[in-house]
Amino acid sequence: MTIVTVQRVIGIFLAMFSLTMLPPIGVSLLYGDGTWAAFAESFVLIAGLGVLLWWPARHKRRDLRLRDGFVVVALFWIVLGCFGALPLLLVEVPDMTLTDALFESMAGLTTTGGTVLVGLDALPRAVLYYRHQLQWFGGLGLIVLAVAVLPMLGVGGMQLYRAEMPGPVKDNKLTPRITQTAKLLWYVYLGITIVCAAAYWLAGMSVFDAVCHSFSTVAIGGFSTHDASIGYFDDAAVEAVAIFFMVVAGANFALHFLAWREKSLRNYFADSEFRAYCGFLAALTALVVGYLIYTQYYATTADAFRRGIFQVVSIATTTGYTTAAFSEWPGALPMLLVYASFVGGCAGSTAGGMKVIRWLLMYKQGVREVQRLVHPSAEIPVKLGGRGVRSRVVDSVWGFFAIYIVVFAALMLIFLSTELDPVSAFSAVAAMLNNLGPGVGDVAANYVDLPIVAKWASVCAMLLGRLEIFTLLVLITPTFWRR
Repeated sequence: MTIVTVQRVIGIFLAMFSLTMLPPIGVSLLYGDGTWAAFAESFVLIAGLGVLLWWPARHKRRDLRLRDGFVVVALFWIVLGCFGALPLLLVEVPDMTLTDALFESMAGLTTTGGTVLVGLDALPRAVLYYRHQLQWFGGLGLIVLAVAVLPMLGVGGMQLYRAEMPGPVKDNKLTPRITQTAKLLWYVYLGITIVCAAAYWLAGMSVFDAVCHSFSTVAIGGFSTHDASIGYFDDAAVEAVAIFFMVVAGANFALHFLAWREKSLRNYFADSEFRAYCGFLAALTALVVGYLIYTQYYATTADAFRRGIFQVVSIATTTGYTTAAFSEWPGALPMLLVYASFVGGCAGSTAGGMKVIRWLLMYKQGVREVQRLVHPSAEIPVKLGGRGVRSRVVDSVWGFFAIYIVVFAALMLIFLSTELDPVSAFSAVAAMLNNLGPGVGDVAANYVDLPIVAKWASVCAMLLGRLEIFTLLVLITPTFWRR
């Protein structure tokens, strides 16, 4: 590992990140909420540290190796999560502790959406905007943005791209050059965000709410400018916009690019993961809405359908918006929705969870093992879209699943040790590790009353979930550091 090169890249990334303090300054001045000074101080401090790291290593231009890429990505999220908390500590309102500010910052950057803030409706506009901006930049990954707009970094972009992008298949590029691939993904991401904001505005939101919610919707983040989340608007048109763009953001962004380039929806229907994704959402919606109608939880069938489909899409895509207190729904529905977050969205999307493609591959592998019991000597490949999947990919999926279970169990024990009840602890770990946000039980609304130990464990869980566990755990293995 080349320490000087890593230092140079982290310095540049910090300097880049400092620029994200400028839009909140403009929002603060526009609305006169008096918080601009905190963001200005944060800009100076973060930019200054970035320059201090970059300056001694400015002439050390070497390509990043695979190991360097993992270190850069891990440090990037940890360092930015910490410095993202700086303005939240410096503002007078809200008055936050270091633990709470770090929790809120990490929940934003990792697009988890769990919050320790209450009284959102009365918070300064710049603070509200900043929270959503964190989610938007964290959505597709600031690393991918850096690879897209700063090819002059002189580093191996593919190593960063591999370590950052979610999903088991990370070698597929839309173009021969990785910088061009990352740039195209960001163009698609930006375009969808603009359309989403316009749709929210046309549905009746104010410009401020439309922009903020477009950021958190396309990023699958779930932050809102109101304590009641999307339920604050109580508007079917707003909910319809949210549902559509949550489904869009939960799909592979490469499919969106191909649809735009070829002016055809053919690639969506040809993609096995996307078909499974849509089928999963449809089946879950039918089950939830059917049960709500059967139990007559809502007065009308229309209301049951409206609340049911919104919460299914929101929780299953790990967005985390709410229009109803789903944790109070009858029977097993609350835990069923929490289970749905384990699946999440597609690889290459902004969604959390384990990703649809992993579950699809595990299902196909399970079917193959059953067939082998009947035909022990048969060579039965695992196929996706009519093409055989390499055994290495299948092995990596099962390896990820095994590590996920171990990490989940360890975090569960930590949460239980803080005297949380089992249901709250389970849903909190699921919400953090799947980057979902809301849970059930004591964490149904927010995480403000979570014990300090549990909050720090949540920060670790959010990072593990965002970087899909391996990117962080590989750093503590002796093999990684062995020459």
